[in-house]
Amino acid sequence: MASYLPLSQVISAPTSSCPCHGSAATSINRYLPLSTLTLSSASSKSSSYSLSTRSSCRRSNWPIVAFRPIRAAAIDTLEKAADITLLEKSINTIRFLAIDAVEKANCGHPGLPMGCAPLGHILYDEFMWFNPKNPAWFNRDRFVLSAGHGCMLQYALLHLAGYDLQIEDLKNFRQWGSRTPGHPENFETPGIEVTTGPLGQGIANAVGLALAEKHLAARFNKPDMEIVDHYTYVILGDGCQMEGVANEACSLAGHWGLGKLIAFYDDNHISIDGDTKIAFTEDVNKRFEALGWHVMWVKNGNTGYNDIRAAIKEAKSVKDKPTLIKVTTTIGFGSPNKANSHAVHGSALGAKEVEATRKNLRWPYEPFFVPDDVKKHWSRHTAEGAALEAEWNAKFADYEKKYKDEAAELKSIISGELPAGWEKALPTYTPESPADATRNLSQQCLNALAKVLPGLLGGSADLASSNMTLLKMFGNFQKETTEERNVRFGVREHGMGAISNGIAHHCPGLLPYCATFFVFTDYMRGAIRLAALSKAGVIYVMTHDSIGLGEDGPTHQPVEHLASFRAMPNILMLRPADGTETAGAYRVAILNRERPSILALSRQKLPQLSGTSIEGVEKGGYIVSCNSTNNKPDVILMGTGSELEIAVKAADDLRKEGKTVRVVSLVSWELFDAQSDSYKESILPSAVTARVSIEAGSTFGWLKFIGSKGKAIGIDRFGASAPAGRIYKEFGITKEAVIKAAKSLW
Repeated sequence: MASYLPLSQVISAPTSSCPCHGSAATSINRYLPLSTLTLSSASSKSSSYSLSTRSSCRRSNWPIVAFRPIRAAAIDTLEKAADITLLEKSINTIRFLAIDAVEKANCGHPGLPMGCAPLGHILYDEFMWFNPKNPAWFNRDRFVLSAGHGCMLQYALLHLAGYDLQIEDLKNFRQWGSRTPGHPENFETPGIEVTTGPLGQGIANAVGLALAEKHLAARFNKPDMEIVDHYTYVILGDGCQMEGVANEACSLAGHWGLGKLIAFYDDNHISIDGDTKIAFTEDVNKRFEALGWHVMWVKNGNTGYNDIRAAIKEAKSVKDKPTLIKVTTTIGFGSPNKANSHAVHGSALGAKEVEATRKNLRWPYEPFFVPDDVKKHWSRHTAEGAALEAEWNAKFADYEKKYKDEAAELKSIISGELPAGWEKALPTYTPESPADATRNLSQQCLNALAKVLPGLLGGSADLASSNMTLLKMFGNFQKETTEERNVRFGVREHGMGAISNGIAHHCPGLLPYCATFFVFTDYMRGAIRLAALSKAGVIYVMTHDSIGLGEDGPTHQPVEHLASFRAMPNILMLRPADGTETAGAYRVAILNRERPSILALSRQKLPQLSGTSIEGVEKGGYIVSCNSTNNKPDVILMGTGSELEIAVKAADDLRKEGKTVRVVSLVSWELFDAQSDSYKESILPSAVTARVSIEAGSTFGWLKFIGSKGKAIGIDRFGASAPAGRIYKEFGITKEAVIKAAKSLW
């Protein structure tokens, strides 16, 4: 598998064997495997490497070997002369598993797996820590394929490495019920950390994963015991580099000094429309240097195996910066007629080109064949991974004896088990409590929860003092204070959302929240959608939730946003009306670890209402007040958030006129829809058709609650700049409008 260096060039040789790479030099025909050497770059812009004395293998304490500097030409000669048949066979196995799967599906992206197979092989086989039989082992290295369209690269690697992904799964690529979908999905495939596909999201998720590692290491590692110690690796492509979300996240990664984040930029110059020179000509390396990253360039990613190894080893030696390794590859490597063209990017090669590629790469095997020696080589990862986890478990047992409290806290974060009675920390309110904006009540809840939930952390997109999201007992997560829990994202909403997804996916007990104005969810909708799709329980604290924010005007006043998120699958849209409902919303959000929650919160002060309850919020919709005795009131008034108060006042006036009126809070449509038919009938009896809804947002969607005979009061146009009270009056979001609508139904 490895390249070999003549012993005549060795100054000192090891005396024991390395479990990753084989026996000592003296037992292999007077040659030493180059794969065991530690290489360092003399220049970040050169693919020529000199040999140094850093540890070369994470899985052992194999003695260091020192060498004289070797010129690039000498390395090239050695590679040509060396016996690397098994390495190349293994790399070609990865290539053809991808080719064959895409061909069988007659769709997919074979080009990236063909070009990145050497990088993928070296990374998974020689550097990464993982246990294929327990993909959720906490101290594993994380890998993210940000260029998710090339997912057959990762599926092939997971299969070879011993994960529960069989050849039949590869044959079922992109089919109904498959565990090998068209882009990586963490909830479908063992070994997939995050869901990627929309370009740029994966690298941003990786920043979140690396942040989580650095944060937990700072909190729980001790001078005599490093219990949190793993890397985050990511492959991103030209498309990821073009997306703004990637730059937002990478800017923060550089600012935070995430030294255990190593990103490989697959520099193949091809996108769907053709050569990237038509739209993307910037110097990516210089940009990342400006972002505070350590940058290297492997100029031959096709066959420069030792250059790839050397770059990874150097990256791991850099502790204070994330590393970008630009790896220049040939998309579709090995395809005689389609390599280095957009024709191999997003389409199957076709039968003739597959046959030509087999001949070109001297691959005589039938589709989906894995040679026995390749199987044998990769099979060691099962035992090796189990040993790595067992070693870590033993280390954690020692840690637990010495640091009982810290171990218990870390255990809860790893497992996701919430502390007993945590919800008792939530503040309580009565109708006599002072009126306040729900954004302020939210801050009270966050600060109360931070005392009892060790995994709660987060921040705002430069709006902490307005979103009211600062955890007062903690400092800022910064490069030198990574143990702190206030994350300053800056004006980077999209990056913030995607980073939060990565934090949520790191381990079940991390509870990330992020915040901005509700209208600016438009900047981060892609990340929110992926949170919902990938079951990331992020909490979105979204303030300034309506025209009630007032003078900032229609650019800042959300109108269609409630309706749009209610239309998104697997997300909870909560709009609390007072302190009790805000506390209830947080209880719901904390308990829903596989479903993100959006809390839409007011800027303006609201009264503490009689009849609201945490238990009611958990049902999504419930009766706040009702003076009927037979479940058949004259009219049902429904509202959410700041407009529930208006419904309550309208009900009071109507009752004075002798009417029976029910007021219903529909704080979360998704939770209400999930209730039993009998419960929903008890709240909204079908016999009562006189129904009025009021909400300072789009009326879209209310029809299913008010019915064809009901009235919806809302806003179906953009807002305006004026004091909040005047805007509410001009738009008819008033008690008088509710009363008039109710009377029109009798």
